[in-house]
Amino acid sequence: MLISFSTLVLASQLIVTVADNVPKFNIERGCKVDSTASSLDTGLDETIKRCVHDEQRAQDQLQTQWPQFATSDKAMCTSVTTEGGGVPPSYVELLTCLQGQQLAKKLNK
Repeated sequence: MLISFSTLVLASQLIVTVADNVPKFNIERGCKVDSTASSLDTGLDETIKRCVHDEQRAQDQLQTQWPQFATSDKAMCTSVTTEGGGVPPSYVELLTCLQGQQLAKKLNK
């Protein structure tokens, strides 16, 4: 299968874009969708608040640690996190994926 030059350029630009900055996710939307799907009790507001808090902490952690992750890991984990089949992306999931990739590399040494 032949891949056109323009496809390769587009893919490389996408990877560079992913590598430069932490992606932007809609935290509140993701937490509302996740909370509605998992618990319909009277504590729903509190569950959403906890979710938003966890997502914000993960986003802050990603902002400070982003440069230390490998470009290929950032691209792969961002892709996995954003292709959730209708499930909104999560900073917690992205951070967990990236930390898992780092750990796997350390264990392989």
